[in-house]
Amino acid sequence: MKLRDFVIDQAVLTELAAPNRDAALEEMLDALIAAGSVDAKLRSALLDLLLAREKNGSTGFGKGVAVPHVKHPDVKEMCAAVAISGPGVDFNALDKQPVYTLFMLVSPADKPDQHLQAMEALFSNLQKDTFRNFLRQASTVSAVTDLLDEADRGELG
Repeated sequence: MKLRDFVIDQAVLTELAAPNRDAALEEMLDALIAAGSVDAKLRSALLDLLLAREKNGSTGFGKGVAVPHVKHPDVKEMCAAVAISGPGVDFNALDKQPVYTLFMLVSPADKPDQHLQAMEALFSNLQKDTFRNFLRQASTVSAVTDLLDEADRGELG
């Protein structure tokens, strides 16, 4: 699966305003809603699930990256938002360092294989120093989408 199969261009936030984890989750979810990828009626339920997931165990896996993710039966199509935070956000990451790059994945509950494929695509790219570094430096939506395209073509070490 390619990143561009599910990352929504209109939900790429190159200057995340949120000062903390919970606000970051809200800002990213609101971007997916504004893009028309998530039904606004699901906002409260999805936010509750995202917060519960974080309380259960941080999705900040270290190296300045977090991948909050949720599945819901009323979500029709898998989608993802991308956010970059200049100052970083405390996400209670495994390495206790701030998170600068976030991918929020929202998936239909009845398509677990699709969710796993998307998570695999995200993590395989996020393991690469080059991808993480370029993404953190991206200052425009087109810089982010170009980087995603390069990653999908396997052009990043």
